[in-house]
Parts: sequence; structure tokens; C-alpha cells
Amino acid sequence: MTFETWLYSLLSVSIVSLSSLIGIVTFSVKESRLKNALLYMVSFSAGALFGDAFIHLIPEAVEESGFGLNISIYILSGILCFFVVEKILQWRHCHILTSEEHPHTFAYMNLFGDAVHNFIDGLIVAGSYIVSFPLGVATTLAVVFHEIPQEIGDFGVLIYGGFSKSKALMFNFLSAITAILGAFVALLLGLYMTNFTVFLVPFAAGGFIYIAGSDLIPELHKEIKPSKSVLELIVFILGILVLLSLSLLH
Repeated sequence: MTFETWLYSLLSVSIVSLSSLIGIVTFSVKESRLKNALLYMVSFSAGALFGDAFIHLIPEAVEESGFGLNISIYILSGILCFFVVEKILQWRHCHILTSEEHPHTFAYMNLFGDAVHNFIDGLIVAGSYIVSFPLGVATTLAVVFHEIPQEIGDFGVLIYGGFSKSKALMFNFLSAITAILGAFVALLLGLYMTNFTVFLVPFAAGGFIYIAGSDLIPELHKEIKPSKSVLELIVFILGILVLLSLSLLH
């Protein structure tokens, strides 16, 4: 494993962690405008996650070890893992601003769940860089596109849970830096486990498919106005096209 792999991995997860500070924008943006913007950010995020899974991660896994039953099991393992995490932690991605349905204690549960999620993100990003630089870039972008609407939602949860804005930003950032820990774990495992990425890459694809299909798409179906729905579709396709364009780096 090269020095560049470590450098790019840690730099990328640092950028992912800094995305948690996006809550600052909510200080000056009206809630109605923010909700409208988030709707299209979620659309783009869903497209980016599907694009990374089907255009980059799964083809990379197949190229590395062939398409056998093991690849299908690893993908399903990623889907199952994210399903179990949500069930156990009672954690869901709040991509649209929180409402009065959230109880006070959910703010703390959300912080813990977000920390676990970011740790996994760190594993996935670093694991992708271990395979190749282009795959690492594509996965980093997919994660960042997903993190922006999620972090704004998480910030809203903390505010509703009783946190001040400055305290919410601080705790949201602390939960985000677990991505750096995840990257370190992935890089260390990559040094000692030769087949580590054979599992992690399709596992990551399964996780991205679950997040996009289970958490993001249902949010988009809440919008029934035809004009906004068409725009959602356009932005969704744009997210896929951005990840498709990154395949030119290969």
C-alpha cells in the first residue's frame, strides 16, 4: 500500500467530516427554502449512490474476482448490515428537516447512529482507495453528496432536541470524525488482509443500494406535484451521470 493511498484516504474522509458543518447554512436560510433545496439534494444523492454502486463498485468487484455467488452474498451483506443498524439503533436518515414528531431523546440516539454510519463511510472510502484512485474519488463524491442533506437533517434533529446551534454543530462534527477512525481501520486491515477489499467493495455497494432505495427514494415519493417530481427525476439522473463521468478516470 502506497503513501498516496493513505494521503488520499485521510484527506477524503476529512472532507467528508467537514461536511457536517454544513448546518451553518441553516442559520440564514428560511426553512421553506431549505426544504425545497433539500428535496433536490436528496434526488442527486440517490442518483450518485446508485451510480457509484452499479457503475463503479460492483464492476470493480467483478473485475477483481469474477462474478460468483460470493459477490452476491457480499452485496446482500451490505444491505443486511445497514438494515440491522437502523433497526437496532432506531436510526433513520432525516434528509428533510425534522418536525415535532421527534422526541428529545432521539437527538442523542441520532448522534450515536450518525457516528456508526460515518465510521462505515470511512471504511468504505479508504477501502475504495486501496483498490484504485478513481474508485476512491467516485466513492468519496458519492458519500459527500449523501452527507450534505443528511448532515443538515441531523443538525435539525439536534436543534429540536434542545441543543444550541453552536453545540449542535460541535456534536455533529464530533460524530462525523469517526469517518477518520473508520479510514484508519480500513487502511490497517488492508496492510494485513490481502482479500479485505474483495469483501468491502461489494459490501459498500450493498450499503449504498440500501441507503438510496430505503431511505432516499421514499423521501422523494412524498412529493406529488408534477413539476417538482419531473425536476426530481432530472436531478436524480444528473447524480447518476456525474458518477458515470468519473468512470473516464479509469
